[in-house]
Amino acid sequence: MTQKLPSHSDRQTQNPPPASSDRASGRTSAAPPIKERDAFFDNAKYLAIVLVAVGHAWEPLRAESRTVTALYTVVYAFHMPAFIVISGYFSRTFDASPQKIKRLLTGVIIPYVAFETAFTYFTRWSDGVPDRPISLLDPLYLTWFLAALFIWRLTTPIWKLVRWPLPIALGIAALATLAPSIGQDLDLQRVLQFLPYFVLGLCLKPEHFRLVRRWNVRIVAVPVFAGALGFAYWAVRRMDYGWFFHRSAAESFGVPAWYGPVMALALFGCSLALVACFLSWIPGRRTWFTALGAGTLYGYLLHGFVIQAANHWQWSRHGWAHRPLGEIAVTLVAASMVTVLCTPPVQRLFRFALEPQMDWAFLKDAAEVTRNRAVVRR
Repeated sequence: MTQKLPSHSDRQTQNPPPASSDRASGRTSAAPPIKERDAFFDNAKYLAIVLVAVGHAWEPLRAESRTVTALYTVVYAFHMPAFIVISGYFSRTFDASPQKIKRLLTGVIIPYVAFETAFTYFTRWSDGVPDRPISLLDPLYLTWFLAALFIWRLTTPIWKLVRWPLPIALGIAALATLAPSIGQDLDLQRVLQFLPYFVLGLCLKPEHFRLVRRWNVRIVAVPVFAGALGFAYWAVRRMDYGWFFHRSAAESFGVPAWYGPVMALALFGCSLALVACFLSWIPGRRTWFTALGAGTLYGYLLHGFVIQAANHWQWSRHGWAHRPLGEIAVTLVAASMVTVLCTPPVQRLFRFALEPQMDWAFLKDAAEVTRNRAVVRR
């Protein structure tokens, strides 16, 4: 799964430069806090978005490969939860102030409107549905995450206020599985069922991420992932992996309604364990792909056009794609494609839609204007 997906890793340094005083003039000036990016979170976001693209590339290969389906199931068990946890973590400072609302509108709502419209027109061609309407209430394809992020962010002050935020969020997610009547408006099933991961991110502190990156956790992550793959391979013919999409009520799977809350809690535990294992392997130092973490929203949204076009041309009908070497090639191509879409040149090209500068559309904050004038006088 921002802002960039999330550009949520911008944070202020813990100890900004101290104020310097000019004794001769009797004035005191403070240097503005320096913003820095955390390499660990940029690395995590990049690797998560690679898994998103790879998972979409694997979709046409599932029917003929039990191994691909097992890998697909494991990836879907944790890649969006990891994305959402990180998004929640970097939403902790959201306080509904004018500046934060402005950032929410320009970084989430404007991209949502732009790409909801773009995907509608594009899929009229790729899916052969020329009369598909543009509906901002029914997120199409990848845009559901932007709609969800907007809702989650707006509710952040509530989760920071209540005493037991995570149990309440889990209760809401469990109850959502009992309500098939929720409908498709803003993809609310996914918004509610993924809510606990966002709330968990709000509750986390830096020390929690340091905890999962300890060497013993990294060692334990190996058998955990191996066990998850083994279980997924066994469950391919016994379980509907659609549960991991979190977009349907229990009745949609043809099971009794009470399965829903049970599965919601079980999947949360499973996904949380895999997210912890995934994060334990993320390097904390700068790597060749660290800078790409700032462009994950670009990669997330733009790769959808490539996937849709490839499916339109029915690339998966070629026999080579269903052989082991072909499946590996598809994986590498998908990873390379989304990597390119996260690069700075692509960001500059599409910044008008994903990070628009819209100062003309907002009233200037009086307090900020006063502060700027005071700085100029100095």
